[in-house]
Amino acid sequence: MTNTIVPVSAPRAATPGATLGVRRLPSTGLADGALADRFDRPMRDLRISITDRCNFRCVYCMPKAVFGRDYAFLDRDELLSFEEITRIARIAAAHGVEKLRLTGGEPLLRRGVDELVAMLAELRTPDGRPLEIALTTNGSALAVKAASLKQAGLIRVTVSLDSLDDERFQAMNDVRFPVSRVLDGIDAAHDAGLGPIKLNMVVKRGLNDDEIVPMARHFRGTPYTLRFIEYMDVGTSNGWSLDEVVPSAEIVERISADMPLEPLGATAPGETATRWRYTDGGGEIGLISSVTNAFCGTCNRARISTEGKLFTCLFADEGHDLRALLRGGIDDEGLSRAMAGIWGARDDRYSEIRSTLTPELRAARAKIEMSYIGG
Repeated sequence: MTNTIVPVSAPRAATPGATLGVRRLPSTGLADGALADRFDRPMRDLRISITDRCNFRCVYCMPKAVFGRDYAFLDRDELLSFEEITRIARIAAAHGVEKLRLTGGEPLLRRGVDELVAMLAELRTPDGRPLEIALTTNGSALAVKAASLKQAGLIRVTVSLDSLDDERFQAMNDVRFPVSRVLDGIDAAHDAGLGPIKLNMVVKRGLNDDEIVPMARHFRGTPYTLRFIEYMDVGTSNGWSLDEVVPSAEIVERISADMPLEPLGATAPGETATRWRYTDGGGEIGLISSVTNAFCGTCNRARISTEGKLFTCLFADEGHDLRALLRGGIDDEGLSRAMAGIWGARDDRYSEIRSTLTPELRAARAKIEMSYIGG
């Protein structure tokens, strides 16, 4: 895969952030307060891609035309080790991160993932609270791994589920994986206590938008929260077109015509999904509207790629090489300053400016693939 990497050279001298710098922190080793970027957005959520491999070839993420048999995935020694991941997460927690999400690729393909969860479960915030540890998965291995993940310390899972129609689901994952096995995995995760479980449906016009209401009806009244995601232009391999986006407002209108909805307030600052509940008490749904109603202004998420690049936006084209620092012998104080400088310089707001770009400019803009950076 091609991407531009911005090397980070963090100082060990007494001036924090001297090389990366924008926002100065007290020179007391690890940060004793939360970070803020150029728009005063804190860093609260760290998403860590632990593998670039996936056993699905979904058309909007890892299409076979790009990720075929000859595609060169990363070698094992290029991946961050569990110890390196835990070290980055520990520094991030000192900087204000309260939630860790393991992503991929498909994170359950990483051997020993429950061992990593157990290591991360030992981390604490500066005031002694455990971090919330979550995982996003396609659900293919959940039936087997849910219990061990819960025992290791995983709190909850989010499962990608784009269709309930088995023929369509198999066509969309393009490896003939049956939807029944994903549904079994979701139930296994619930039985193991991994909840509340969220189900993500990426809606693409002309592909699966006719299932919006059937999906809502199926999961209404269950323990699971279904979330509809506008089809986004992440990466450059999915052939994204604005015409294929089904706006969240249309999704709400379609569902509400059959099962009336009313809006709910956010549960936490920086929440990506707007919440709606059925007026008869049948539960709630979520809408993630990165295209039509950007939430850049409250975005508090940083991302670590599979090989240790820190990205400050899902739509970024540049990463900051933390793996080089880790393997170059940097101490915790230097790593802390490096991460503080990266976040302090952050001014990303791609979703807010997307509509001002012509189709040609959007197509020409390099963006990292979701399979590399995680969702």
